[in-house]
Amino acid sequence: MIFIEEKLKGLFRIEVEKFGDERGFFALSWSEKEFGAHGLNPRLAECNISFNRKKGTLRGMHYQANPYAQAKLVRCTRGAIYDVALDLRPRSATFKQWAALELTADNHRMLYIPEGFAHGFQSLEDNTEVLYQMSEVYVAGAGRGVRWNDPAFRIEWPPDERTIILRDQQYPDFNQ
Repeated sequence: MIFIEEKLKGLFRIEVEKFGDERGFFALSWSEKEFGAHGLNPRLAECNISFNRKKGTLRGMHYQANPYAQAKLVRCTRGAIYDVALDLRPRSATFKQWAALELTADNHRMLYIPEGFAHGFQSLEDNTEVLYQMSEVYVAGAGRGVRWNDPAFRIEWPPDERTIILRDQQYPDFNQ
């Protein structure tokens, strides 16, 4: 695996190293040792799948409050997504800044999102599937979110027509 830190501290794009032959390829997609060596949370407590029927499905921006904050490793296993991570760590030099990366089933990229970040994505194709590996289990009472189009963040999303559930549309304006 190749770990590339993005513009937000602690946010990593992970490229797989493919070992190929006439059959296809083999690649390592998880290693507790490698994640720990790069200073990333290597705990794996839960894995989740998100299936999205329609292009333009927007999910986010979600996170869990402390003490249940989650680090996430996100990979698109079918289709394509525009994946967004938003730094909500008040003491961070990149507080309220965001970064986006296109994850596709074909490029095999992963995005490591540390604790203290909100996360969301918009599907770029019909029938898109996303796999999440989480450092902590989901705790409903700790679930939080910020609005995908909150002017405090100015996240730039693909211009597609969007499908967004009511909850994700109704988060109040961000208040520090």
